[in-house]
Amino acid sequence: MQTPDTADTAKPSDKQPEGRRLYQQIADRVRALIQRGDYPAGQRLPPERDLAQQLGVSRPSLREALIALEIEGSVEIRMGSGVYACTRPTQSQQPQMAMGESPVELMQARSAVEGAVAVLACANVTTEGLERLQETIDAMRAESAQGRDALEHDRRFHVYLAEMSGNSVLTGLVGSLFDKRRSPLAAHMRSRLEGQPTWSSAISEHELILRCLALRDPLAAEAAMRSHIRAATDRWVIA
Repeated sequence: MQTPDTADTAKPSDKQPEGRRLYQQIADRVRALIQRGDYPAGQRLPPERDLAQQLGVSRPSLREALIALEIEGSVEIRMGSGVYACTRPTQSQQPQMAMGESPVELMQARSAVEGAVAVLACANVTTEGLERLQETIDAMRAESAQGRDALEHDRRFHVYLAEMSGNSVLTGLVGSLFDKRRSPLAAHMRSRLEGQPTWSSAISEHELILRCLALRDPLAAEAAMRSHIRAATDRWVIA
């Protein structure tokens, strides 16, 4: 498994706005290479591993940057073929839309928060609460079997579990973090990678979390939650 590298350096210029996200800084550098003519329109960029090494960044962060560039139209990502430069952008071209948080950082935050939530939830397990979680799993399975997006039921599982913790602040935080998956950057990545096999894995992971909660085992529940989010990161971001 490739672990997101939090020590990436994107070497932003002196004109880079403060607080600019890492993937945006990397996108700026790749865009500059296209603007400079290193990669004319239609030419394939170096393989992801080579480009990441050239820029001194991790592959997950580079992948986020390339997705952002595809959304704005600077590159085209052809599955199984590579990343190709599009019509060379003008010097002033910058991403104008808010593309959202880094999916890598988002999943790191979810792991930290939801692992703790699972521990708290074990102290407040009820039969009714377990039944609500099972209903979301059943709904995910039904939607997936029909080839439909099960994201809303996925969200309900995590929010219902957070409600079981008895902490309304954590419940709101879990919902807010989950909803950031609907940002343009995150949604574009998800549309490329998620499908029925992905949902099947997520359903199995939810079932394991539910079993740990039913046993009222906080350490096992925390481990199962962190494992689930790590696996989701592999499927969604790292893959």
